[in-house]
Amino acid sequence: MRPLTRPGLFVSIALAVVALPTVASGAFSAPAAPQAIAANTTTYQDSSGENAAAPDITTLTVSNTDAGVVQFRVAIPNRAQFTPDMLLLLFVDSDANPQTGDATELGADYVIEIFGGEAALFRWDGTNFTRRAGDPPATSLIFSYQNGVTVTISAAELGNTKKFGFSFVAVSGITIDPTTQDLDFTNAVADIAPAANAGLYQFEVRITPPTLVVRSLKPTPKTPTAGRTFTLRLVAARSDTNAVVQNGRVTCVGRVGNARLRAQVQRVVGGAATCTWNLPATASGKTFRGSVAVTFEGLRATQSYSKKVR
Repeated sequence: MRPLTRPGLFVSIALAVVALPTVASGAFSAPAAPQAIAANTTTYQDSSGENAAAPDITTLTVSNTDAGVVQFRVAIPNRAQFTPDMLLLLFVDSDANPQTGDATELGADYVIEIFGGEAALFRWDGTNFTRRAGDPPATSLIFSYQNGVTVTISAAELGNTKKFGFSFVAVSGITIDPTTQDLDFTNAVADIAPAANAGLYQFEVRITPPTLVVRSLKPTPKTPTAGRTFTLRLVAARSDTNAVVQNGRVTCVGRVGNARLRAQVQRVVGGAATCTWNLPATASGKTFRGSVAVTFEGLRATQSYSKKVR
């Protein structure tokens, strides 16, 4: 287990500010633009104005995308910028069970620490919040700051959480001893949300079941022609990731008049479900009616087509 980069950091806070457990930060992410807030969003209100000298948390908004990305937006309007004297802590009870995790933090299993321009994720190991190199993984963890902090992380990196409790701590007034480089919390002040003895905020990750969405259906040639091959290419993508289907089972249906045609090509080619038929020479003036369907990982997309044969 790698040693803490700032031993005693939270011990100092515990004595001077808000009674927090021992943890420290490492350089595991950099500020980045957050993702847009998703449809599943809950806003929580915190009491305001408890200490005029401290950061004042006013609202906390949590959301998730259908890809399982969770975003926390914490408004701290009296701290427009993230200054070097500030420390932010986001505790997450990822299994919504106060009997597991850190008992002093109401069962928190993870904590995200933001300090000195860096964000780091730590996991409760039964004794402390710690991390080895890359463990817990935090490749999705990013943050930005403007009148408050926005933190984005995948639910998969919070123990594949579906429902969790959380709390937030904002500290300012931290100084660094110029000789020892130790952090000094003597004049530190803090705000905690929710307030002490109020439990944790609760949030449920809600994900809309994914579907396959038809992006396009391209005929080649543009008009079916008697005595020639005719191809329909359907491009479909997952609704949750926007990833274009690159393989799967393709079903082709084609008719000219009352005659059913057998597809000569019926597979995914270059990211498109492809169906090719040979149109009989006698098809001129009749109507070609067809459809292309692709099934991938239990999801299905289909599109119909109809046009008079030239």
